[in-house]
Amino acid sequence: MNDPANLEFTPETMRAMGHAVVERAVAHIAGLGSMPSNGNFDGIEDLCRSLAEPEPLDGTTLDALLDPLFEQWIPRSFGTPGPGYLAYIPGGGIYPAALADFIADTANRYTGIWQAAPALVQLEANALDWMRGWMQFPATARGIFTPGGSMAMFNAIAAAREQRLGTDIRAGTLYVSSQSHHSITKAARLAGIAHDRVRTIEVDENFRMRVDALQLAIGADRSAGLKPFMVFSTAGTTNTGAVDPIDAVAELCTREALWHHVDGAYGAFFHMVPELRPLLAGLPRADSLTLDPHKGLFLPYGTGALLVRDGEALRALHASEAGYLPDNQNEFYDPAQYGPDLSRGFPGLRIWLTLKLLGSDRYRAALSEKRGLACWAAGEVAKIPGIVMDAPPQLSLFAFHLEHGSLPTLEAQNAATRTLMQRVTARGRVMLTGAQVGERFLGRVCVLSFRTRRAQMQACIEDIAAETAAILSKRQD
Repeated sequence: MNDPANLEFTPETMRAMGHAVVERAVAHIAGLGSMPSNGNFDGIEDLCRSLAEPEPLDGTTLDALLDPLFEQWIPRSFGTPGPGYLAYIPGGGIYPAALADFIADTANRYTGIWQAAPALVQLEANALDWMRGWMQFPATARGIFTPGGSMAMFNAIAAAREQRLGTDIRAGTLYVSSQSHHSITKAARLAGIAHDRVRTIEVDENFRMRVDALQLAIGADRSAGLKPFMVFSTAGTTNTGAVDPIDAVAELCTREALWHHVDGAYGAFFHMVPELRPLLAGLPRADSLTLDPHKGLFLPYGTGALLVRDGEALRALHASEAGYLPDNQNEFYDPAQYGPDLSRGFPGLRIWLTLKLLGSDRYRAALSEKRGLACWAAGEVAKIPGIVMDAPPQLSLFAFHLEHGSLPTLEAQNAATRTLMQRVTARGRVMLTGAQVGERFLGRVCVLSFRTRRAQMQACIEDIAAETAAILSKRQD
């Protein structure tokens, strides 16, 4: 007799379900190289309308769900895990992380407080401490795992606000560059810093924050009776990959007693490679640092982190007590004392298991390779007639535009550059995107997927060259 309240599966059924999912997933990964990087969006509106459905009162078979998921729905999306995905900032989705998520979800242990799962929390603390070491932060630093950079920014702003402003929030001013990620302003608003207290600082010809303009803005706000309290530098902007003069900003912040946050979501993990550290000079001086392991560590989306130099500042923001909780303890890392979540899973296992399986030296080799590929590809793209390189790679991203006698106006150049991105992507081998920077539209190439190797970059160069020639030839006809 069936028991409708029994939600358990037999061991045999669970094994069969697991095998079915793994077979599909491995086949999907094996086919990534032959899939179009931009995905298939034909008829996507009609498909989405057809997917709206009432609640499923009765269950169905797993195969009946896996078939459309892998054959129809997943292919109709950006091919972010593929080797030809050079758009935005890639997220790799390395396979051991999927195993870690499976373990974390099936073991389903609660890691909000140390006492509930001491050994598991220690593994997460180890992963955070490895990142602390790579960034050369002091032993006093503490951190948390977040769903991504946006929540890391929010927690950093809230910690700085508590320490530097107290209850006088309205007087506080925060400083970003014109190339800073939009999530900072959003996070500031969530943390109580209104948009009219966020100052945008000009950048130089290399798209890096101008420290002289920052100094003037801070002085103007002090003269107006306001309280400057926080500055954001960026270790690799989304538009052009620019690295702000982090060391000079750190020096200014020390003089002015301001909290200095570095947004290293894209670029900070290059700092784990000793020979690349000069590209990020000053990063270890930051008061706080955003990290996105789903970028530089190639992990699945939803893996972010925050490091704070003075761990007690982060703890002062989040520490709490309640009659139903055990007493706070100070010897071991306790996630709930450093972050906003009490109910949480085991996000750190993704990093711990992957690093233990691969070792950090293989990561260093991969990151060095991506930097080298970007520099080589940028040099080759710059040789293409009609291409003007606006931003050579400071890390692993470069930006450029089309300029030619047949494109006499900025409007024409912007339109041609947009067309170039679309036509290269339509070829299917690589996916590129652009960005509006001031009045100019720039094409971008970002090399940060662990699956992107020399062959994909060669294809990228060939496709840019072919489509540039076709666009300019048509303009001259």
